[in-house]
Amino acid sequence: MTRAFRFTDPAPPSAATGVTADVYGQMARDFGIERAATFVVLSDSPPLMTGAWALLRESLLAGRVSRTDKEVVAAGVSLANRCPFCVDAHTVLLHATGDHALAETIARGEEPADAGHRRLLAWGKDIRGPRPFPAEQTPEHLGTALAFHFINRIVSALLNENMLPGGAQKYRLVRSAAGRSLARTVRREVPPGESLELLRTSGTEPAWAAGTAVGTAYGALREAALMGAGLLSEDDRALVRKTVADHDGVAHPPLSADWLPDREESPGARLALLAALAPYRITEEDVRAWRTPRHTDHCLVHLTAYGAITAVERIEEQLRAPS
Repeated sequence: MTRAFRFTDPAPPSAATGVTADVYGQMARDFGIERAATFVVLSDSPPLMTGAWALLRESLLAGRVSRTDKEVVAAGVSLANRCPFCVDAHTVLLHATGDHALAETIARGEEPADAGHRRLLAWGKDIRGPRPFPAEQTPEHLGTALAFHFINRIVSALLNENMLPGGAQKYRLVRSAAGRSLARTVRREVPPGESLELLRTSGTEPAWAAGTAVGTAYGALREAALMGAGLLSEDDRALVRKTVADHDGVAHPPLSADWLPDREESPGARLALLAALAPYRITEEDVRAWRTPRHTDHCLVHLTAYGAITAVERIEEQLRAPS
C-alpha cells in the first residue's frame, strides 16, 4: 500500500478506528472499493476524508441521474486535469456499469458515439460552458464535477499515477475484469444522505445545491480544506489567492516557473499553488523545502487540500448560469 503514496505514509486501513473505519466500511458497501488510495491518503485528516467521501458519494453514487452519465462527466474532468489515475478509474467504473464500448472509447481518447455522452464529456472538460442537462440534475452533475476537480488534484499531488500494480490498468482485459468485479455494487441503488452523519465539519451550502445532501457535503469539504490556510502566512495566502484568481481556472500554466514563488523564500505558497494549478509537477524538492520537523503528514495533506479547494472555488466562480 505504501508504494501508492508519494510523500506521506498513511496508516493502513486495517488499523483504522472511529470515523475513519466507518468511512472505509461505507466505502466498501457503496463504492465497492474499501481501501481506495484516494481516501487512504486523506485519512491523516478525518475532516478532509469524511468531506471528500461524502461529496463523492452524494454526487456520483447516490441520486437519480444515470451513473454512466456522471462517470462520463468525471472522466472529462480528469482528462482536463491530466490525471491518468482518475481517467483509468472512471474507465474501470464505466465497465462496471456495463457500458464497455463507451469505457474503451474514452480510454482511447476518442469521442463517444452517443451525442448525449459527447456533450457530457465535453462539459466535463470545461464546466464553465452551457450545461447539457436539466436544472434539476445540477446538484449531482455539478457536484460530481467539482468533487473530481478536488480529488484529481489530491491524487496528482500525493499518489503515484498507477491505479493497479505495474500499471496493469493499461490493458483492456484488466480494465474490463476490474469493472466486472465491481458491477454488482455499482449497479445497486445508493440511498442519498447516509454519509452526512460521518462529517466532522460543516459549512455554507452552495446555491447550486442548497437543501440537498450534495450541498451539505460540499460545504463540509470546503470548510475542512480551508483549514490548510492556517499553514501559510497572511502574505502567502494573499499570493495564492491572487495567483489563482488571475488564472482562468482550466488551462494548465506554462512549464516555466515564472508564476511560482521561489522554493526557498515561500515554499508553502509554492506547494499550495502547485496543488491548485499543476499538482502533477510537485517534486520531492518542493516538499522538502517546506517540510520541517513540525510539519506532519496531516499538515501536508491539509496544505495540498487548501491549494485544491482554492482552484475549485475559482472554477465555481466562473460557472455560467444555466440557459
